Amino acid sequence: MTLTQKPPAPTQNPNNWLVDIIRKVNKNALDQQVITHSNSSLCVLCKGARFLCGKTRCPIMVKVNTFLKSVPLMETQDIDGMSPPSVFIGRIGYPNVYIGPLVPPVHEDTSIYDLPEQWFGKSMDEIVGFRSLLVRGKHRVNVQKTTDSNKILDQTRDLALADNSVGIELNLTKKPRGSIHLDDDVQPFGPSAPIRDLHVGSARYNDKIEKAYYDTDLRATNAVVELYNRGVMVTKIQKAFSVGAFGIEKKRRLVPTRWSITAVDDIISKSLVDKVKTFPEINEYRVYESIYLDNVFEILMIPQQWSYESMEAWYPGTVWNPGGSSVAIYSDWEGNSGRSTYAAIGGCYYSARLAVCELLLKERRQATAIVLREARPGYIMPIGVWQVRENVRNAMRQKPYMFKSLAESLQFIGGRFEIPMQRWILQSQLLQKALFQRRISDFFAPKPST
Repeated sequence: MTLTQKPPAPTQNPNNWLVDIIRKVNKNALDQQVITHSNSSLCVLCKGARFLCGKTRCPIMVKVNTFLKSVPLMETQDIDGMSPPSVFIGRIGYPNVYIGPLVPPVHEDTSIYDLPEQWFGKSMDEIVGFRSLLVRGKHRVNVQKTTDSNKILDQTRDLALADNSVGIELNLTKKPRGSIHLDDDVQPFGPSAPIRDLHVGSARYNDKIEKAYYDTDLRATNAVVELYNRGVMVTKIQKAFSVGAFGIEKKRRLVPTRWSITAVDDIISKSLVDKVKTFPEINEYRVYESIYLDNVFEILMIPQQWSYESMEAWYPGTVWNPGGSSVAIYSDWEGNSGRSTYAAIGGCYYSARLAVCELLLKERRQATAIVLREARPGYIMPIGVWQVRENVRNAMRQKPYMFKSLAESLQFIGGRFEIPMQRWILQSQLLQKALFQRRISDFFAPKPST
């Protein structure tokens, strides 16, 4: 069935179905909460970054990398090729971190290698294939010393501001070794080694980013929002943000790539939310859908004032729930006034919020939006938060399914997911609010007049 087709007729009265679901939620709430927050599902929150299990290396990532040993490693210390352009700012050892370019041994236009906005529809093998060719050069710097005379830092910054593929000669102190870098927030890249010398060819700056870079009185948040509003891709803004290209001159800092991705998604989506909250509410219940890389996204929009929730369900055997005996579900949410703490489920919360707000801004409407994601066993390795942003963007490009009641919309979503709807309701703050803080009759479709 295509996304634009009319949804199938319900097999039962949605109102009776909803009442039955609510009874199951009330009966099983305590047991389900224990299952959902078991220790085995801590990986969903950690995602290899926080080491919540107490280990110094993520055992899941160690196992995943064993599947990638067939990817050829570079056999030379000198890499000559066209960078997409791409750079990476590490976080280990902060504030003294490794920075440097990502360079493939490819002598042609490689811009697609670092443009996640153009990756939707590509297979996991394709993405890992070209990203694994990106060799990372490493040079240790202090994040606060962005104005110091440092050839490698200066050339890394030039590369991050470039608008096209740039020729690079990367001389390393040894042959690059190591596994492919995998991260739930950051796109994959290949092996690494310390930099001995670096030569960057002529780079043409993105003129909009260049203007923000030379405006040393413009606050970083304002620069990010202005560039987005002027049509600069989110990925390009994130790269420039990571090399300290924005902000008041004396306050500029390098920002680890992982953090810069989330920061830019957060800054942009907050600015969109402020606009969305000034618009009238939608008039119907909507469900948007996208399926890609064995991730199933169902986005529910409720005709109420702005609030937002992002939910993730990871099956046993998936990358972040490898040894679990049941589905692990986590969520974060915000009311109309927003949130002041970092979302526990990580960067996907902010990337999905950005994509949802883009559509609402385009339609000049507001709604309560709930993003539900089933990560199924085919999602065998993390490839970056970009896939959440682009999955939700893809959903927003489709014609939505329209419903007259919350009961009908939830019954439809329940038919698309394999996880029972009561599990989602049990975990969702906003669904519980919609269901239990109003009369049950509010969710029945009005009877047609005779």
